[in-house]
Amino acid sequence: MSPHLGDGREPDIRSSTPPRVLLGIAAAERNAFFPPESQNALNRLGQISALEPAALHDPETFRQAAAGVTVFVTAWGFPRLDADRLALAPDLRFVMHAASSLHALVDDGFWAAQIPVSQAGAAMAPSVAELSLTFTLSLLRRTHRLDRALRSGADWRSARRGERAREISGARIAVIGASRTGRRYIEMCRALGADIRVYDPYLSAPDPLAPLAAGLHEVLAWGDVVALHAPATPETRGMIGPAEVAAIRDGGLFVNTARPSLVDMDALFAAVSSGRLDAALDVFDTEPLPADDRWRLLPNVLLTPHLAGASVDSRRRAGHIVVEEVRRFLRGEPLQHALTREELERMG
Repeated sequence: MSPHLGDGREPDIRSSTPPRVLLGIAAAERNAFFPPESQNALNRLGQISALEPAALHDPETFRQAAAGVTVFVTAWGFPRLDADRLALAPDLRFVMHAASSLHALVDDGFWAAQIPVSQAGAAMAPSVAELSLTFTLSLLRRTHRLDRALRSGADWRSARRGERAREISGARIAVIGASRTGRRYIEMCRALGADIRVYDPYLSAPDPLAPLAAGLHEVLAWGDVVALHAPATPETRGMIGPAEVAAIRDGGLFVNTARPSLVDMDALFAAVSSGRLDAALDVFDTEPLPADDRWRLLPNVLLTPHLAGASVDSRRRAGHIVVEEVRRFLRGEPLQHALTREELERMG
């Protein structure tokens, strides 16, 4: 994607006036993205101003903050950049999204303006894949069940009863979605000796994962572990429905660090609460997860509060991507993380 507007205007990198950059990232996250070294690098690129995303939802505050600004650095909670908002930011030439999904940020009006946009989602892939691997190892080793048994007061012998743990070497892992995180997860699992099969309708030669591809129901029935790594799109909504949950083998282990919309959560809950499946979940239909939520009561689930991508390292990687991508834009160099409308439609 070329770093200029459709009307031919390009960033004036020769100007003696430092470009203005609006940093719309919540203060609670700002230092995580930009530790001192990255913050200093960002400061050298131009005149940086920072505001809480929530404050920018007020149109007048937005208009004043956007005056003369060339670059928006956005994250969660930033107002949607529709035609009305863009009219309040006449000098905007580039949007750099420090998070992953852009669906809440852009709409038809944004794409019509032909403003280039990049995102730092690549920074989160290793972190999400690592939690998915952590879930996989924990379920295979029955860590969640053993921990729950001991904490609930079970005696030593009772806690040790039950099926023996499995090792990941030789385990059959079914991966749904050859996304960035899916590929990193596959790489990790294969390094530990796991056997992999993948369902992704877009996989084809010469993709190195193409030989591992199989149909959805075939993959579900084959795997000891089923790990979701597909994006949340209209196409993938409900892709793991009652029939697909039923296709997972008895004793199967289900891992979701992707999105809850991929799964019929009622069907999954029925299978897990019956004891037929065990599960590890980072995402839920209702977030924050209510204190009395049904998932909290099951002894054979491992739960985390939607933090798969929120490691110290992933935030620092994202900040580095932001700095480098803004630098490329201001120098008129090709962007490395730009997205088109067509690409976004296939992403979560």
